[in-house]
Amino acid sequence: MKEIKWIFLVYSILAATSIMSIGVFIGEQSLIGIIVSIIVLFIIMGLGFSTKKKRRERGEL
Repeated sequence: MKEIKWIFLVYSILAATSIMSIGVFIGEQSLIGIIVSIIVLFIIMGLGFSTKKKRRERGEL
């Protein structure tokens, strides 16, 4: 059985939550909320990809 990489699970949950919040803010017609959610999504995805790259370079993946 593979070991769970908890940091990647947290990143994926946060990214999914950010995507859901974009939908909520679209429903509320809040342009500021949509923009903030998209920015947060890009930040979370960037952190996830950079963490994966660093771990791959160190041989942890």
